[in-house]
Amino acid sequence: MRKVFSLIDEKKKPARMVEAAKNTINKYIKRERKKTLTEGMDFWDFDCQFGADAEVALPVHFSQLFVAIDQAEKDALESFYVEIIAKEVKRTRKPKEGQ
Repeated sequence: MRKVFSLIDEKKKPARMVEAAKNTINKYIKRERKKTLTEGMDFWDFDCQFGADAEVALPVHFSQLFVAIDQAEKDALESFYVEIIAKEVKRTRKPKEGQ
């Protein structure tokens, strides 16, 4: 998913536009997680980028994506860019201490 979300609309407040953007992102994540995993993979992970536009977008952890969107609202940005790429991941065990 690569999309530019606008926060400016003459009929809606920016807070409503932010909530609509979050809703769209949540629907995309839910849809991606429903897809079947290939043999040997354990879960879906997401590579995310966030920025004012595509050229200045920086990698951000998925758990911090909504925090970044809230910050964009506080900074009064007119729009922001979000890129979310789903990938299949196999769980790895953490090494025990002392090894």
